[in-house]
Formats: sequence, structure tokens, C-alpha cells
Amino acid sequence: MKIWKIVFLLEFLVITSLLLAILSFNNKKFQIIACDVGQGDAILAIYGDIQILTDGGPDSKVLDCLGAYIPFWDNTIELVILTHPDKDHFGGLIDVFERYEVLSFLKTKATSSNQSYQVLESIVGGKEVDTIYASDSLSIRLGKIYLDILNPIDSNEVSIEDKNLNNSSIVSVLKFGNFEALLTGDIEIEGINRLIMEGKIHDVDYLKVPHHGSKNNITSGLLRFSSPEVAVISVGKNSYGHPNKEVLDLLNKLNIRVLRTDELGSILIEVNKEGQFYLD
Repeated sequence: MKIWKIVFLLEFLVITSLLLAILSFNNKKFQIIACDVGQGDAILAIYGDIQILTDGGPDSKVLDCLGAYIPFWDNTIELVILTHPDKDHFGGLIDVFERYEVLSFLKTKATSSNQSYQVLESIVGGKEVDTIYASDSLSIRLGKIYLDILNPIDSNEVSIEDKNLNNSSIVSVLKFGNFEALLTGDIEIEGINRLIMEGKIHDVDYLKVPHHGSKNNITSGLLRFSSPEVAVISVGKNSYGHPNKEVLDLLNKLNIRVLRTDELGSILIEVNKEGQFYLD
């Protein structure tokens, strides 16, 4: 075969591969992905070229998930959220901020003496990132994605070295059309009950089960008021007994479909413009 034919064939294959890649990422459905990051949390929401990442898991494994769902030519993440500064939520964000250009960073004023957290703060501080502090009066719109913050009441009231970081977790409702997802961080029963008493919990389609299915982080009240169709548990191999059997039994009793990252890997749910959703 003549050399020009080989060159032509290679060029054709490259162009075809690029077109297929572009078509595969040109998805006009809203996607929410519970990334398989082991024992930790990382929830990625995508619509078109807009991405919102809530937490980053404990380590660089989150990059595998982002690489699978964000096209290789897109180096920008519009919003990164850190629900609270525990290592299984912030660890992977070090790699995210190094690999991607992050436009905005939503967090609380709670901090951690963990050396890795100091590394994260140093990296963020060295970049032009718009840092936003969460409060329950905050609503954010990115394209057709809406985000309403339910907790904390005010980041200024979160102590700098909070002894209970879980209850100061950012809790949010992510909305696309008629679809709503309740993202709970590691909020505990005390915080959940306050949100219920304040009338902030209502029917949603999707619940990110708090704290990997821990017994101390979910109540029948949360499930009845939120009434989700699916409950996603982000969990990996652990010594804590997550997810707790009582939690699983309660979810099954209420006929809520349970999806676990330790069983399914990364969990993709797609939502069409009418708000109907389905598993990939």
C-alpha cells in the first residue's frame, strides 16, 4: 500500500474517532452521576457543557469518573461544592482543582487541621476561583440547572474548627425541570429534624442518602417527607458497617429503590426535558 493511502486511512480513523467522541458527549439530557470513589462522596451533575461537582471523594479516583463523563476537550467545571471538610469528601478535590479550571467554589467556613485540607486551600488560593459561602438563603442558577441551599443557615455561624462538621454540611436541592435531587452531605439526625421542622424538606425524585447509609444519619421522617423514588448510597469497603442494615430495611419497607456504588459502580441517571428519568 502506498504511503499516501496509509496516511489518508490514519487521518480518516482519527477524524471518525473524534466525531464519534463528540457525538457521544453531545447529550442534551441532564445527567446526575454518583461517582464510584470508594468510601466517600462525589456527585456530578451535567447538562450540555455545564458541570457541577458536589464533593470529590477521598482521593484521585474521582478523576476517572470525571474523565468518563466530561469530554476531554472541556477543561472547565463551572461549580465545585464541598459539603464539609472531611477527607472522604475533600481529598479528591485536590486533583480536581489541579486538573480542571474551576470557576466557582461553594463551601462553608468550617475548616480542618488535616494537612491535605491545607493543601487544598493553598491550591484554591493560588487560582482565580470565585469562593462562595453557603447559606440557606442562597440559590444558584447555571443554565437550566438550579441549586437551592437548605443548610447551613449561615456559614458565618459555622465555627472555624467545628466539632460536628456533619451537621454543618451543605444540604442542597438540585433541580432540572421537574426533576429534583436532595443532596445531603453527612448531615445527622439533629440537622435533619431541624430541616423538617422548618419545612425545608419536600418531595424529591432522588435522595443521596446521608453519610453512606450510617444509622445516625437517616430517619423515617426524612424519607416520608422527601418521598424519593430512588435512594443512592455512595459507599465503599469500610469498617463502619455502612450501609447500616436498619437503614436498608427502612428504605425497603417504604418501597424506595436503593442504588449502591459498591454494588453498581458509578450510577448514572438521565433526565429528559419533561423531567422523566431513567437509569443508564
